[in-house]
Amino acid sequence: MTTVGIDAIEFRTGKLKLDLPGTFAPQKGEDPEKYTKGLGLTGSSFPDSYEDIVTMAANASYRLMDRKGLEPDDVGRIDVATESSFDNSKPVSTYVAGCLEQVFDGEFGHANKGERKFACVSGTQCVDDAYNWIRAGRNRGRGALVIATDTALYARGDAGEATQGAGAVAMYVDEDPDLVALSTEQGYGSADETDFLKPNQQFPSVDGKRSVQVYLARMREALVDYQSVAGRVHPDDFTYAPFHTPFPGMVRKAALLAYRHVTRDTAIEDELAEEIGRQPRREGFDDEEAFTGAIREYMDGLKGTDRYREWYAETIDPTIEISREVGNWYTGSVHVARISALKHALENDRDLAGEKLLVGSYGSGAQAEIHVETVADGWAEEVAALDVDDQLADRYDLEWAEYEEIHDVHNHETDVEVEPRTAPDAEFVFDGWGPMGERKYRYVE
Repeated sequence: MTTVGIDAIEFRTGKLKLDLPGTFAPQKGEDPEKYTKGLGLTGSSFPDSYEDIVTMAANASYRLMDRKGLEPDDVGRIDVATESSFDNSKPVSTYVAGCLEQVFDGEFGHANKGERKFACVSGTQCVDDAYNWIRAGRNRGRGALVIATDTALYARGDAGEATQGAGAVAMYVDEDPDLVALSTEQGYGSADETDFLKPNQQFPSVDGKRSVQVYLARMREALVDYQSVAGRVHPDDFTYAPFHTPFPGMVRKAALLAYRHVTRDTAIEDELAEEIGRQPRREGFDDEEAFTGAIREYMDGLKGTDRYREWYAETIDPTIEISREVGNWYTGSVHVARISALKHALENDRDLAGEKLLVGSYGSGAQAEIHVETVADGWAEEVAALDVDDQLADRYDLEWAEYEEIHDVHNHETDVEVEPRTAPDAEFVFDGWGPMGERKYRYVE
């Protein structure tokens, strides 16, 4: 059977940076380790005054298409996932197509375009849509351009302010992919939750403690559901496990929960039992409170074992290396985690072809999805073509007053103009407003 998956991927970070321990922490009167060790973050990316979700999406897409030698006729659909849309009717994908038509000879007139919303999981849902479209034979030999793009801002002073970020990930989904092939099997965990929402507002309302609980519960349910169709998952089955990363500290919690689940009734549990005992089973306790306490005690012991620490260092930590420096990209976060893992493998001369990734996506509101990806033979060439390190190194380091200004620029409720801190170069930029209040864009040579 012909495989379907991600043939190519591109990364576009906002061109500004806020140093969390050096700039943010002193202004908040906080210990820098609250951010570096607690949240697991060192910096956040922000868009300059001429950047937004469209420019980041279009610039990532243009680089992908140009590098792969793709023309508009090769693209049968353009799907954008975002939590940062500025229009409740016209999708961001139409703006992106308009930008790309400025630099390509052809048009995207026969490409299906859309915009998907389900918090951060919608980027993966767009990949799923493209997969299903190709599998159904409706693609006419074409691939799908899937883009996750967000400016993840919080209100000033909000508890989530330190986790902000901005960037885009563009992916080309096609048959016989060069990067990763997607599994047919998927697992879901979904419930009506209000842990994070934006009811007709730009900045989110967040119940932080509840959001962590919901994230972990939905991830566990999705893993159980995946195993119901794909069979038992064992830690040795996959090389990396990219999770949705609102901040790396959240992934630490999810990874511990996942490891406990997939090692139950295995030789690994037997080995660990000599050190921390066996995992508590519900039937061994008279009430839920006692069972929950025993689970908590076991988890505390588990995360201190050498066996778990080694697994985490090899399987999870490489997936959050980029996120530490850029913050939360909402719909793009799990796709940044994938890039981070593959980049780590390339830099460490690891041959991943044929190996598996366990991918855990999540969106507040709330839904998690688990699927597996098989690394394709051409993965190394694709990852080597990325310029992640250059983009991160080239970001302009904001002073505090500059951060306050740029936050206002991207606040939909304010109308301020700020001189850009960087100079556009061979990229799409925001170019003012049209007669109906639409945003306009142009390509700067």
